[in-house]
Amino acid sequence: MKEIFSCLLKRKRENDFLQYRISHHHFISTINPKRPSDGQGFSTQCLLPAVRHVRELPPICADARQKQRISIHTLPPEMKAPFPSDPVIPLRTKTTKEFQEDIERATASGDWKSVHDFYVTTFDSFLELNAAFKKEANAPFNTTEDSGINIKFVNAAYDALLYTPPDIQKSVLRGIINSLLREWKGPRTKDDLRAYFVLVQNPQYTSTATYVIYAHLLRQIAALAEADHHFLVHWFKKLSQRRFKQLVERLLQFISTRLFPARPEELPPMAKCSWWIPSATRVLALLNAANSISTPPIISFTDFYNLTLDHIDIMEDYQTWQTHGNSNSLVDKVSRRQRVDMSLLFLNIRVRRQQLVSDSLDELTRKRMDLKKKLKVTFMGEAGLDMGGLTKEWFLLLIRQIFHTDYGMFTYLKDSHCHWFSSWKCDNYSEFRLVGTLMGLAVYNSITLDIRFPPCCYKKLLSPPIVPCDQNTPVGMATLTLDDLQQAMPDLARGLGELLSYEGNVEEDFCLTFQVSQEELGAVKSYNLKPGGDKITVTKQNRKEYVQLYIDFLLNKSIYKQFAAFYYGFHSVCASNALMLLRPEEVEILVCGSPELDMNTLQKVAQYEGYSKTDTTIRWFWDVVLGFPIELQKKLLHFTTGSDRVPVGGMSDLNFKISKIDVPSEWLPVSHTCFNQICLPSYKSKKELKQKLTIAISNAEGFGLE
Repeated sequence: MKEIFSCLLKRKRENDFLQYRISHHHFISTINPKRPSDGQGFSTQCLLPAVRHVRELPPICADARQKQRISIHTLPPEMKAPFPSDPVIPLRTKTTKEFQEDIERATASGDWKSVHDFYVTTFDSFLELNAAFKKEANAPFNTTEDSGINIKFVNAAYDALLYTPPDIQKSVLRGIINSLLREWKGPRTKDDLRAYFVLVQNPQYTSTATYVIYAHLLRQIAALAEADHHFLVHWFKKLSQRRFKQLVERLLQFISTRLFPARPEELPPMAKCSWWIPSATRVLALLNAANSISTPPIISFTDFYNLTLDHIDIMEDYQTWQTHGNSNSLVDKVSRRQRVDMSLLFLNIRVRRQQLVSDSLDELTRKRMDLKKKLKVTFMGEAGLDMGGLTKEWFLLLIRQIFHTDYGMFTYLKDSHCHWFSSWKCDNYSEFRLVGTLMGLAVYNSITLDIRFPPCCYKKLLSPPIVPCDQNTPVGMATLTLDDLQQAMPDLARGLGELLSYEGNVEEDFCLTFQVSQEELGAVKSYNLKPGGDKITVTKQNRKEYVQLYIDFLLNKSIYKQFAAFYYGFHSVCASNALMLLRPEEVEILVCGSPELDMNTLQKVAQYEGYSKTDTTIRWFWDVVLGFPIELQKKLLHFTTGSDRVPVGGMSDLNFKISKIDVPSEWLPVSHTCFNQICLPSYKSKKELKQKLTIAISNAEGFGLE
């Protein structure tokens, strides 16, 4: 104990001793001093001696951190020393090339002293990190566009680190520990942020032996102010794709290992480090934000998925997270063991084919309190029990009718192969609410719909993700860009892009004003994009404003009432805090499924009835299907399941069945879409199977009893 305090007092002019005192001991003692090296990194056995009677580092919240401080007036006079408010960064002149030459010489000679001195000095404090890696030692670099860090030098230092002798690697970790303890204080300078930015890129954190150190680093980064996070987000997006992805993968590995450690004894008990995963996910959120604001994204949003979480009880955690309401009458009856009317368990929809839209609208309006029950559909006057097929048919017929161009609710955009909301005005937008409710019901009942909206539709559905309490609050008004318009109306977007990049006289050559015209039910109507817009000429100076107002008009304002009804319909079924966790792309997959087909995976998970996977007919079937072009593969999926899109979870979650049917080989295959089942006769040759299968999947539409 005496040696540790002596060491700290020697550094009092640069250490903020007031804020970590006893916490220093806890940080070191949480590293298991008896654990040997795992062979993949290094042992933490001799980093620093273990200390008894430990306490936690200050909590993340600012108030609690303040309470941990000790008033300077309570310290003995010899410990009071002035701390410079703006410390001067030491001047170090080593370049990336010189460092790499040092590494080459050390590797060849075995003399690592100069390299050892570099790492020990560099990682001793935040000041020294800036001295080594900052482009210009005492320049401010207070901008989100430039971190001021020589990232090439950082990469070289880290790339070499893992190949240095173990004592150098241990020295780096000791320095990081000291730096983190010393830097636990209040407001951060940009140099502090630069140090965090450098430290979080350390590749040593792939070893579980470093996880205690990594966790405390993540904790301090997570606790930074929002303004500081803003800087880090913009600095992260400047990293190369490879380095950025490594950061994400290390965080995901850290979370997974903390949840399911291969050797639980290597990590502190979960009860003592419950803050590890929240800290890691907050830092992961910063990287996700950096990825989201990059155009194009640095990595796919799916790279942030952590498949390990599939092995935990998500529903239990989610239900704990949700606010529990009072039990309803159905639950009360069950608890009292009273006889329950089974119809109470379902949303029972009864419709006539001839009045499909009006009947569906009436039923859903009348039973709006039952929308979150299992859906069952009955076509009046027809025999049949809904085992899933009638429900799929109801969705198919409704969508087909509502989205027909003659119906007038939606416009088909040929260039993007999407539908968009018609801008015609009316007194009742209930049918748009019906479409939103249908989408919500499809999600709730795990049915994929053959609907093609541009991606901006799903951004609008999440604006906001939770229905506001104040009904006067606008909904569906997303902030959209030219890229969003490009995915819906590519020709128009291309024209507006040319306007933005035009080098000539915009005013004379384009002759535009802040007024636009739109065709509505055969009549052309004009709208001002801003007050007096018909008298304001578009110029080189105001063309960006014109383009943004035009996009906002087309995708938001001109269809506001239509989309608002659609928004409320969707959220009447899918209202949930869980929507806050989803991206627009993920909502689209919930509604429409994924367009990515993987027939090899489907072959692996297929089930058989009357056949085995080694039978000749089955081997012919897969030879034919795997050789189909993508369009025929989609038709096969549509023929068998009712949709050419892959449901959430991918092909591996699709309950696909091939059954034997005892009919002459002249018959075509048939399907039962409610069971995702295709029935194959025993054909005499692969050629005959291919011919009959192609005919069947290319000429079949609809479901159920016609």
